[in-house]
Amino acid sequence: MALVASTAAPAGIRRPSQRPLMEAAALFAVLVLIPPLSQLLNDSYLVTLATRIVIMAMLALSLDLVLGYGGLVSFGHAAFFGLGGYTVAVLGFHLDEGVPILGFAGSRSGLVTLPLAMAVSGLAALAIGLLSLRTRGVHFIMITLAFAQMIFYVMVGLKYYGGDDGLIMSARNSMPGLALSEPAVFYYACLAMLLLVFFGLKRLTNARFGMVLRGARVSERRMRALGYDVTRYRLAAFVLSGAIAGLAGALAANEARFVSPEMLSWIRSGEVIVMVVLGGVGTLIGPVIGAAAFVLLEVWLADLTEHWMLILGPILVLVVLLLEGGLLSMFGKVRR
Repeated sequence: MALVASTAAPAGIRRPSQRPLMEAAALFAVLVLIPPLSQLLNDSYLVTLATRIVIMAMLALSLDLVLGYGGLVSFGHAAFFGLGGYTVAVLGFHLDEGVPILGFAGSRSGLVTLPLAMAVSGLAALAIGLLSLRTRGVHFIMITLAFAQMIFYVMVGLKYYGGDDGLIMSARNSMPGLALSEPAVFYYACLAMLLLVFFGLKRLTNARFGMVLRGARVSERRMRALGYDVTRYRLAAFVLSGAIAGLAGALAANEARFVSPEMLSWIRSGEVIVMVVLGGVGTLIGPVIGAAAFVLLEVWLADLTEHWMLILGPILVLVVLLLEGGLLSMFGKVRR
């Protein structure tokens, strides 16, 4: 608790100025209006698309904590995303089959499955972080990728849970007082969780915890000289990031009612990094914008051609070259 309780900036580190929340307020206002707009246009797919954007935005936010603030390029973040999804699906599978798992009968209650998904992914992040945080740079990237691929092939080999074919969920999780089977209700539940994650991370990164992460990214030696255990802070950020990614994976499994090893693939990890960089690294609202832009571009370009990645690639290169701060920097230019 001492890592996050204090809001005072460490000595020698200047607290960044509070950026206006105009972009965040405008974006979340648009997201709130998606279901009424879907009814007005008589287009139910709009809610499904927005749900996917919200879930991927949560995943991008989890990576931004370690990438944007901690300077740690995790190329295996999809492992935590997939573990969260499989936790939910496996619990539902055992409930349907009537076969206990580790003495537990299984569950489809969101009050059980979602916290458990976060716990499983957080524990995996703790184990991986304890080993990978001993390294830096390219070595850190390769170790996180190696662990993610190990988990990927474990899931491929679990034929009892579908193996390479994946696992179908018979129904979504339930929550007291919420009909999550309704697309609009499920969407608002996902959006509410995204808001909690966003503002929770905003408060955390503006506290001492975030200041130490930023300071260590700039000069680890200086932070250690000031008396901060940089490894502890980075490990705490990595575990929290993994838990949030697990929550996103659990919601993704509920949205699609299906999980497969593809959720844990290195391609998914690369896509999340692209979302963060596309929107704006280390800004929190940037990854939300980046996730929305990436999903919309993917859907739009896929309708045009099956070789849509050949078009998306140059677009991403142009954004990186022309917009140093990602798509979020455009809003600042418009304000000025």
